[in-house]
Amino acid sequence: MTRGKTAGKAAGVRMTPTRTGTRFRYLWMATGATNLADGIVQISLPLLATRITESPGAVAGVGAALTLPWLLFALPVGALADRLDRRLMMLGANGLRVFAVALLATLVAVEAMALPVLYLAAFAMGLAEVVADTSAQAILPAIVPAERLDRSNARLFGTQTLMNRFVGPPLAGVLAGVSLALALSTGAWLYLAALPLLVLMRGTFRPQVTGRLRLRRDVGDGLRFLWDHRLLRTLGIIVLVMNTGWGAWLSIIVLFAVEPGPMNLSSGGYGLLLAAMGIGGLIGTLIAVPIQQLIGSRWAICADILGTVTMLGIPALTANLWVIGGSIIIGGAGATMWGVVVTSIRQQAVPDALLGRVGSAFRLFGYSGSTLGALVAGVIAELAGLRPVFATTAALSLLLLIPFFTIVTNEALAAARSGSRP
Repeated sequence: MTRGKTAGKAAGVRMTPTRTGTRFRYLWMATGATNLADGIVQISLPLLATRITESPGAVAGVGAALTLPWLLFALPVGALADRLDRRLMMLGANGLRVFAVALLATLVAVEAMALPVLYLAAFAMGLAEVVADTSAQAILPAIVPAERLDRSNARLFGTQTLMNRFVGPPLAGVLAGVSLALALSTGAWLYLAALPLLVLMRGTFRPQVTGRLRLRRDVGDGLRFLWDHRLLRTLGIIVLVMNTGWGAWLSIIVLFAVEPGPMNLSSGGYGLLLAAMGIGGLIGTLIAVPIQQLIGSRWAICADILGTVTMLGIPALTANLWVIGGSIIIGGAGATMWGVVVTSIRQQAVPDALLGRVGSAFRLFGYSGSTLGALVAGVIAELAGLRPVFATTAALSLLLLIPFFTIVTNEALAAARSGSRP
């Protein structure tokens, strides 16, 4: 692979973790606060949309607005994360979250909300997520030794799952039952609470890269590294397809679940239903490392593919609360195992000077799928109804077993973890 001189010189540089315990604890606590806020806000936004419009396409547009920034900004943000202080980027992102959610809460309270404003705020939230997530995943190898990445990622993903999927949704349902303004303002305060924790995570988290920022070249270096790495490229394509299904599912499940949808749930019941994903995520967090030790990383990845097929396909067959809740638990467990396993593999396979760019390019695959899924779900739901959306995305995810069995081998995974290529 040919890269620019700057990337080539810095490719072998990896930050040495120092004061791991203290810095990781602050990152961990900030992760908890922001993900609890995410869990509340991401449930509140589609509920707010259903009170403005009855159009499935318009409701799905909220999900598209949340993920569209990954399509537009993931690559340049990744390049900036390999040039700027990653902690400062996280601080800026959280500041934007506070502003956007506080604005929504105010407009809801004074009954001045409009659908375009909701889309704009969702877009701002998505942009903040691009910056925060890219910076956070790139910063972790600087504070955690390589041999602890799996367990540290499991701890972070577990906290994300607990707050985002288990605590956040039912809390959002309760708060939204009182007032959507109350739910949104609670999210804004939680985003604000993360700011001092990030400030306390003292130190410089700027990669050791020389030369000036040249956006096009720097972005190209990250894309070439990812595309030339056969295993990472394949995993990226797999997550693209799976997230298309997840994006479709998340964008219309509110219409399927909340009355007058087939499941006929209240707003609070909808929040509790999505809490099943948190239960699954917690299970996935607890078993991710033991499962890898027992059956290996390869089959842990396969478990997520099968879990995704199950979660996406079940609503096409039934509206039974318990069956769908069980499928959500399975999907949540698989997704968390994917996050722990694949993130650790990527962090070990990619040099520090390229972590931001390769990480953002990889996540671009996933969020491109989420955006595509939300858009396609809106179209299919308008033309054919909700169930065909679930059936189509489940079938597409099942086809992923073909590249999995041919390319995602134990040898390829071992080579990636050692920093080499198969």
